Amino acid sequence: MAARSVILGIDLGTTSVKAALVESAPGDPSGFVVLASCARAARAEAAAQSAAAGPQGREQDVSRIIQALNECLAALPQQLLQEVCGIGVSGQMHGVMFWKTGQGCEWTEGGVSPVFEPRAVSHLVTWQDGRCSSEFLASLPQPESHLNVASGFGCATIFWLLKNSPEFLKSYDAAGTIHDFVVAMLCGLPRSLMCDQNAASWGYFNTQGQSWNSEILRTSGFPVHLLPDIAEAGSVAGRTSRAWFGIPKGTQVGVALGDLQASVYSCMARRTDAVLNISTSVQLATSMPPGFRPAQTPDPAAPVTYFPYFDRTYLAVAASLNGGNVLATFVHMLVQWMADLGLEVEESTVYSRMIQAAAQQRDTCLAITPTVLGERHLPDQLASVTRISSSELSLGHVTRAMCRGIVQNLHSMLPFQQLKEWGVEQVIGSGSALSRNEVLKQEVQRAFPFPVSFGQDVDAAVGAALVMLQRNLNQRES
Repeated sequence: MAARSVILGIDLGTTSVKAALVESAPGDPSGFVVLASCARAARAEAAAQSAAAGPQGREQDVSRIIQALNECLAALPQQLLQEVCGIGVSGQMHGVMFWKTGQGCEWTEGGVSPVFEPRAVSHLVTWQDGRCSSEFLASLPQPESHLNVASGFGCATIFWLLKNSPEFLKSYDAAGTIHDFVVAMLCGLPRSLMCDQNAASWGYFNTQGQSWNSEILRTSGFPVHLLPDIAEAGSVAGRTSRAWFGIPKGTQVGVALGDLQASVYSCMARRTDAVLNISTSVQLATSMPPGFRPAQTPDPAAPVTYFPYFDRTYLAVAASLNGGNVLATFVHMLVQWMADLGLEVEESTVYSRMIQAAAQQRDTCLAITPTVLGERHLPDQLASVTRISSSELSLGHVTRAMCRGIVQNLHSMLPFQQLKEWGVEQVIGSGSALSRNEVLKQEVQRAFPFPVSFGQDVDAAVGAALVMLQRNLNQRES
């Protein structure tokens, strides 16, 4: 009997960490079966944010993210983990963290097998970070890339640190996304390694040349030694340097992928599909035809960007900063109001009650523009509420209008008529905020002129596993 080809997929998201064990479907090499999956809340918001970054700073505690990852792995079936022959990793794009080479983690005996814990590392400055003002961004050199640079992008954050906290950068000699860090620690890599998907999300990366804008950056005093080496998405970064939760030492680990691309990979069965991912933020993506090349001059006002996918192809992406985080902000506001009134209520209770109320309120004239975080192409835009009447102030009306506003804001960025012109015939919905919210699903179905189907909460983790699974199949066939 042939050994099973079990792949572990990991996704290190903004609010949660997910893991999935995947194998090929029996008798169908193109199909797959999710054998087991697990998700854990990261709860990683750093208690002490960088003082210099001010209230716009958004940082996460790397130790908490790794703790959530360890909890996920510990919850998966031990017997299946022992059969894992490959590991795929994805995670939140754009963000940056720093570590000392050779001192980034410490391996400790943790029950069944060793686990690693972060040591000489910084906080993760996430994609939500707003410390880079429009004026600061305008002062940066023009990138040689079709992609703009925005606050929360790795290279913009490093430029900001160079100007405002230069001593901080001297403490580290390696940088990457949180998922690049995990791959580097698992494999004991001597240098940080990053795929083109994540490099493009940092800015100052030329996707056609597959290279950093090193000369432009060096001329501006940028610490180019911190830039990771580049590998092709879908390639192998290395092998596990130790046994890990029963996974054998020497198991192949793929170079870390962008969570957007991994989610799309798990969902998009045909080129006529578009994938709508609503998690902390929102992305609507569809694949461009082979041979498509974006214009090399970035357009700061363009709401649609083109991100590298696989095999030198691109995704057209409308990426909104305002998704599940808008609902979370609303819930937090309500809980704070209740506390101010001397009442205590759990956020989870508020969330479930407001969804129930909105489900009973099938329509509303209330209009909410939900852009509390602005957008990358409109960084100074704020949220607003209009068409307010005394008869439409219930929790159900407001929640329904908020869910509708999230979808309508996306429509303003990428009109659905444009999707039709690109040949899209179906929309596949995915992501944690969408999978848990029936009202949001209703608003998605109402807005799109295509059939809509819904995926699972672990799509990015499954996608990361499928990339490795496909690689194994290709190796067998060759």
